[in-house]
Amino acid sequence: QVQLVESGGGLVQAGGSLRLSCANSGRTFSYVMGWFRQAPGKEREFVAAITWTGGNTNYADSVKGRFTISRDNAKNTVYLQMNSLTPEDTAVYYCAGGPSWNRDYRGYSDWGQGTQVTVSS
Repeated sequence: QVQLVESGGGLVQAGGSLRLSCANSGRTFSYVMGWFRQAPGKEREFVAAITWTGGNTNYADSVKGRFTISRDNAKNTVYLQMNSLTPEDTAVYYCAGGPSWNRDYRGYSDWGQGTQVTVSS
């Protein structure tokens, strides 16, 4: 059974940075890790994804050039480095895992509990 645990959210001023972590206690082989976010009243949206094997990455256009997804195989942890944050990035951020590339949250079977990111103007 896969358990995903996020950490690293918080309050930051616009223009600042945060790094989110997602510790994976289970599957890594043939596994894709993704970050999604959900703001109040909005649908959960794709942010970034990375393959556990190979480290291929994919980003939403809204975060490309500002966010970086990476993984540490030794620690079984995926990171989301977020720079140049804006108030529009405010949301609950979720770590997710699944068997294949997917920008649709319904394609992921494993989810963390979520971590709040708030960007003040």
